[in-house]
Amino acid sequence: MQIATYQLDGRRFVGLVSDDREQVTPFELPENAAAEGALVIIKLLADGGALPAPTGQGVPLASVQLLAPIPVPRRNVWCVGRNYHAHAKELQTSVFKDNDANPEAWPIVFTKVPECVVGPFDNIMLPGAAISEQIDYEAELAVVIGKGGKNITRADAMGHVFGYTVVNDVTARDVQMRHQQWDMGKSFDTFCPMGPWIVTADQLDGTRTRVRCWVNGELRQDGPTDNLIFDIPTLIETISRGITLYPGDIIATGTPAGVGLGMKPPRFLAAGDVVRVEIDGIGAIENQFI
Repeated sequence: MQIATYQLDGRRFVGLVSDDREQVTPFELPENAAAEGALVIIKLLADGGALPAPTGQGVPLASVQLLAPIPVPRRNVWCVGRNYHAHAKELQTSVFKDNDANPEAWPIVFTKVPECVVGPFDNIMLPGAAISEQIDYEAELAVVIGKGGKNITRADAMGHVFGYTVVNDVTARDVQMRHQQWDMGKSFDTFCPMGPWIVTADQLDGTRTRVRCWVNGELRQDGPTDNLIFDIPTLIETISRGITLYPGDIIATGTPAGVGLGMKPPRFLAAGDVVRVEIDGIGAIENQFI
């Protein structure tokens, strides 16, 4: 399935996207439930309920405003740094300079606040030069948890995955390095565009897909997820150690090489730039920075 959250005629809906991605048909949900986006479907299925029936006629996707599949996550988005070998190498003298003693022992894990999530085609707000002049992009595959749990084993981890979506982990690099703990530089308003929908795990193998990113039409990032240093089962196992994961939790799995900070000289984003992130089997998000 491909599950989208969207707005039409001033109302929010959760719907089933057709296989050809031309139409979306709303699920039969009360309006207050649809406000949670796809999270309401994930929680319903996790509790043993049945998938609501699609109702009415499908409408063209081109006629709706796609929102983030989970417009406000139930808590912070889990994120992973330094998870592609080439990306770790390109930033080893900057944000990763203090993590080189044993770089592949444990994943670097941080979070982004729920309120920074925006839709797949929304504008991203630059914070202004007084706050940050080093805004960067990070194209990422995000895992959506479907079955909660604590101390999940690597062997059982994929059974907890509901599906996958696309994220741009937008980052204020100077703020990230200044505070060392990365949450502040990652959590500015609008710094987590997400979408365009969730593709369920029965339709996509997230361990065997490809992440790409273009800036103003220039291909900057291109990496297969089988090049992850810490694969998806390991990330789920690690993050759930002593911490309960809940249905609807989101884990952004890290970004391939090619970010702006890694270039010589660095190339940060400016007003008017357009960043497109595409993942095979899911689709693309595209956002202008203003």
